[in-house]
Amino acid sequence: MSETLESELDQLRALLEKRLKLSGELSESLRRARRHLPHRLRKAADDLVSAEESFAHPRLAAALDEDRLVKKARRLRAYLAELDLKDRRKGRLLDMAATSAFAVLCVIALLVVVLRWRGFV
Repeated sequence: MSETLESELDQLRALLEKRLKLSGELSESLRRARRHLPHRLRKAADDLVSAEESFAHPRLAAALDEDRLVKKARRLRAYLAELDLKDRRKGRLLDMAATSAFAVLCVIALLVVVLRWRGFV
């Protein structure tokens, strides 16, 4: 494994720890981080996991394209660097609140329509 790829994987490990609070081995952290990643980066994460497992075998390690793996690691690192979990949580809470408020408004509107139709309002 080249120093460039090794440093990229170390930076990925640090970002996974810092941004997503996923500690442990890189392969396990990337597997657990899949649900936080967009679809195009899930494949890159899977490729990095399989490549890390292949580095233990000398013949398989020689067959890997390290430049391609470094590019994938850099794309993944760039995404994780801009990821903000607090903002995501806040967005999810606001989305749930908006959905609940819309449902309450629909029920109230339906209640008014039914009461008017029945002649009570």
